[in-house]
Amino acid sequence: MSIPVAEMPVNYCAAATRKTITGEDKREIALRRAEELRARISDYLGEKQSIKTGFDFREAALSNRERILKFFDASGDDWRDWHWQISRRIHDADVLAGLFGFSRERCDRIREVGTRYRWSISPYYASLMDPGDENDPIAAQSVPSVKELDEGGHNDPMAEEFTSPAPCITRRYPDRLIINVTNQCAMYCRHCQRRRNIGEVDRHQDHLNLVAALDYIRRNGEIRDVLITGGDALLLSDRKIDWLLGELDKIDHVEIKRIGTRTVVTLPQRITPELCAVLKKHPPLYINTQFNHPREITPESKRACDMLVEAGVVLGNQAVLLKGVNNNPHVMKKLNQELLKIRVRPYYIFHAKPVRGTRHFITSVDEGMEIMEKLRGYTSGLAVPTYIINAPSGYGKTPVLPPYVLGKDGDTVVLRTWEKRVIEYAPSG
Repeated sequence: MSIPVAEMPVNYCAAATRKTITGEDKREIALRRAEELRARISDYLGEKQSIKTGFDFREAALSNRERILKFFDASGDDWRDWHWQISRRIHDADVLAGLFGFSRERCDRIREVGTRYRWSISPYYASLMDPGDENDPIAAQSVPSVKELDEGGHNDPMAEEFTSPAPCITRRYPDRLIINVTNQCAMYCRHCQRRRNIGEVDRHQDHLNLVAALDYIRRNGEIRDVLITGGDALLLSDRKIDWLLGELDKIDHVEIKRIGTRTVVTLPQRITPELCAVLKKHPPLYINTQFNHPREITPESKRACDMLVEAGVVLGNQAVLLKGVNNNPHVMKKLNQELLKIRVRPYYIFHAKPVRGTRHFITSVDEGMEIMEKLRGYTSGLAVPTYIINAPSGYGKTPVLPPYVLGKDGDTVVLRTWEKRVIEYAPSG
């Protein structure tokens, strides 16, 4: 005799041990469960189409591009040349006014902020802006805001000046370290954690300092993982990148190299066949970039990622949780799902640091936890990065997770599932 489906308990395995259930009943249970699961993401399905990617914004971006090219009296070939993009970075409020119709009041505020903090936007990234949207996530990351004049926060909240045992080195962990190779970026992000290093002049690290950094790595055999960053590491020349990776290859105890770059997002033209040929020579090589919003995922950034993957590079994303940009569970889910489509693995979500001039981007930790709650179980594990708070004073990355373990009694633990069901689990069954 079968059990009425409506009376089936939630714990289906337990139900099966108490009564005989027919195959037809099992299918009905599965169908009910499928409907329940679909209902759990109905809110996201309702919002998903309204969260635009760079592909959705393509027509407007192309219109912006033509306007920018006309302004600079440039060609499509110029646009595809990363050196042209760097040489034409926008750092004048009047240019923004001419291109996007910014008001005089807004331009005055931009100039005021510019007297304290450097700003610069690649023409490519500027083309992704929607000037008609006062909450545009692209402009929020690139155009100075009067909120940056806030005096709170710290210039160096991670105390990097106290974790530099050799020139250009930052070391916070036992087996890995950072080489800071340049202060130059394709765009100076308004939330930058190292804005104290930007200065007013682009300057790559002196060669002798890089040699000293490599000597430090050679003398410390526990270092197995080296991250090359800046600034933006891919703004070095192909020749310098080749040399630096080659020197690291010669150090037996260095097992992997990593490069930190946002050029894939802000200057995808930098990813050239020549650069990829260099990177392909130096496996294993990992590149972490920083997509913060689905609008940054464009045909150009996809092409750049495709080229890097085909060169054998493993790609990861380190998003920063930013108020007014991505502090929304649906936006972050869409971002991570879209990243997987272009073969970039979501790696970290960083809680924004209290850097002076950037505190208007900082969310509550509760917002970060809510986002994690709406990722785990609600989308594939590949689309679930680790939520990280950097401990003050340079004590490193600390993962922050919702409380999934509620208690423990001997070998038995009390778990809270992603659906917030409370279940006892005994490893022995």
